[in-house]
Amino acid sequence: MALTTGGKFMAEALKAYGVTHVFVAPAIAREALAEMSVLGVKSIVTHGEKAAAYMADGYARASNRPGVCFAQSVGAANLAAGLQDPYLAMSPVIAMTGRKTPMEQQKNAYQEIEHSKPFASVTKFSAFVERVEQLPYLLRQAFREATSGTPMPVHLDLQGMTANVIMQSEGDLKLVVEDAFTSRPAFRPEASPDSVLRAAQTLSGAQRPVIVAGGGVTASQAQQEVVELAEMLSIPVATSLNAKGAITDNHPLSVGVVGSYSRWCANRVVAEADLVIFIGSHTGSQVTNEWRVPAEGTPVIQIDIDPSELGRSYPNEVSLHGDAKATLRKLIEALEPIGGRNDWVSRAQELVREWRDEVAPRLNSEAVPIIPERLCNELTQFLPEDAMLVADTGHAGIWTGSMVDLNHSGQDYIRCAGSLGWGLPGAIGVKCASPDRPVICFTGDGGLWYHIGELETAVRYNIPVVTVVNNNHGLLQDKRGDDRGYQNVPGATSSDLWQFSDVDMAKVAESMGAFGIRVDRPGDIQGALEQALASGRPAVVDVVTDPQDSEAPVPWAP
Repeated sequence: MALTTGGKFMAEALKAYGVTHVFVAPAIAREALAEMSVLGVKSIVTHGEKAAAYMADGYARASNRPGVCFAQSVGAANLAAGLQDPYLAMSPVIAMTGRKTPMEQQKNAYQEIEHSKPFASVTKFSAFVERVEQLPYLLRQAFREATSGTPMPVHLDLQGMTANVIMQSEGDLKLVVEDAFTSRPAFRPEASPDSVLRAAQTLSGAQRPVIVAGGGVTASQAQQEVVELAEMLSIPVATSLNAKGAITDNHPLSVGVVGSYSRWCANRVVAEADLVIFIGSHTGSQVTNEWRVPAEGTPVIQIDIDPSELGRSYPNEVSLHGDAKATLRKLIEALEPIGGRNDWVSRAQELVREWRDEVAPRLNSEAVPIIPERLCNELTQFLPEDAMLVADTGHAGIWTGSMVDLNHSGQDYIRCAGSLGWGLPGAIGVKCASPDRPVICFTGDGGLWYHIGELETAVRYNIPVVTVVNNNHGLLQDKRGDDRGYQNVPGATSSDLWQFSDVDMAKVAESMGAFGIRVDRPGDIQGALEQALASGRPAVVDVVTDPQDSEAPVPWAP
């Protein structure tokens, strides 16, 4: 009987499952990392556990394969905090932590807390690996859970503060790779034929239908089917932020991102529809602008791989339980092309034109300091046809979601699901998964400050992400609310809550060995972006924007 150490087995298993990078906050699983280095699996050592989780998330979303992150015992709670974003984004991340031995438990072991509770809220599956013999089947289960059904983060707690007990122990460990679980979706269930037929009939009878494509479209790679259905039945298409790019912004049926980080034209179209087809969308507060768009009582068809989501927020006329790509294909096959919606399509296009006419002066503004809309317009013109645009949350999500156009089918968009500061480490993970594509991160100075140390990580491993900073030296998304909260208190100054020092982020980047360039005039943005990408190095384009004219518009609602 040939014995294998847990470290060697871990390395061989991750390699066999197609993992190319792991993201590590030291010190953890040293024996496995050593074996991985020989096998060609790259370890990216970060400056914090949350950043490791964010990188694994970006990697997973870009590659549609599980992203793997590690942290030792004392960093477990920090790693769990970092899993909030992949949990909200339904991303297949596998997190592994060290855990002190049973004899050290319940005795106030140094720097140890109970791990199961922090991970319970942000994972789909969590297990304690007490013996090395458990590693083969629990690691298989981790990949199985992460990629099947609704993809979600999972967690394995490995015995030993640095997982050393599992890594160093030997056992008769058989490597079995289940190919179905190497990527998402592991399976493509199809909705039942009778529900597909009812949906087809309902769709054919609607006068003003609209598609709302959600993150499940991206996870399922169902973009082509969304566009095909829309063109076949002359249906306008709105997207969530997670599905931005599912239809190009210059497509005649595209109305933009809907909800609270939105174009008002998209909200208006969805509000005027007599049937909304939610595809791979959880119909949560952001995509519906607090469940006001569409209004309560609007007929809804919903497609989702998770049956518990069907009708969660809006009662369904027809529920289609299945993978987005497979179910859309069945729906397309059940339908015939129909006309008669020229007035509705014209109305949607009219609203889009009105929105574009309204924002054009700001998109082309020569104002100094620069305003964010002009920065976004320059980014639209600059983005290569195969670019991946990665956005932080808050204003970064609002500006890129509403003001940046993705006009090429080869462009992709990945956004932070809710944790400010995700942008830079998330983009590093995206670049690790997509080394041959330009990766552009859009964040603000407020977001960059969270994990600015990961610029050094990008330099150390030569991960050439271009980070565009909307630098208004503050958390401008908070300003409106802070002003309201302080307005009735004489002498109170709300700027204390949102304003930062004016720091030249380009110089900070240069001090870490990255390419840095600062821009304070709108006409110089394009050239700076070109220089940053051409440098072939991690780069920061620090764009000085107006702190007095940088608040995003309030999203439209009925």
